[in-house]
Amino acid sequence: MATNRTFTMLKPDAVEKGHIGAILEKISASGFRIVAMKLTQMTRTDAETFYAIHKERPFFGDLVEYMTRGPIVAAILEKDNAVEDFRTLIGATNPEEAAEGTIRKLYAASIGENAVHGSDSDDNAAIEGAFHFSGRDIF
Repeated sequence: MATNRTFTMLKPDAVEKGHIGAILEKISASGFRIVAMKLTQMTRTDAETFYAIHKERPFFGDLVEYMTRGPIVAAILEKDNAVEDFRTLIGATNPEEAAEGTIRKLYAASIGENAVHGSDSDDNAAIEGAFHFSGRDIF
C-alpha cells in the first residue's frame, strides 16, 4: 500500500544555480505539501552513509564529492501516491531522456548533476526521511 509521504533532496548543483525557488514552486504546483524542509550540507560521512547502497559502484567517490561540495535542501513531501507521483515529476535520471516539463528536464545538467533526488519506494522514503529529519515522526 502506498504511503502519502516521500523524501526529496535538491542537490548541490540546483542550489548553486539558484533553482531552489523554482523547483519548490513546481513541487507545490504539482499538489505536494511540504511538511518538513531544511537547508543543510552533508558531511563526507553523511554522504557515504546515505549512498552506501552504491559503495561498490565506480561512481561512488564522485557521488560523495558532488554531494558534499555545497548545501542541499532536504524535504518531506505529502500527497496521495507521493513516491510514484514525485518520481514522475522529477523525470528520468538522464535529463536528455526526461519528459518535457519534468524537474530534471528543466534543471539538471547531466546524469551526474541531476538537480534532485526522489525516493524510489515507500520504504526508502521512510529511511531517507529519517536520515535527514531524525527524531521526527515523519512517516
